[in-house]
Amino acid sequence: MANHASSKKRIRRNARRADINGARRGRIRTFIKKIELAIEAGDAKEAQQALQTAQPEIHRGVAKGILHKNTAGRKLSRLSAKIKALAKAA
Repeated sequence: MANHASSKKRIRRNARRADINGARRGRIRTFIKKIELAIEAGDAKEAQQALQTAQPEIHRGVAKGILHKNTAGRKLSRLSAKIKALAKAA
């Protein structure tokens, strides 16, 4: 149990930030899931549009410290490669 006022405040602040970060992480996952569903459906155009809307959200996650820069780059690279392969196959 926290004894100092500053440590009690830190606990409250950490809880608020955890809620915000969790919501932001979930939002990013939702955007990625939309891309993956479009890829599974074989709709390259819809997948590309979903990627365009997800990209700023993923980069925002990097800026806010939710994702590491390389993790975001890897995810975007792999998704765009899947979309490119899908478009080429169609």
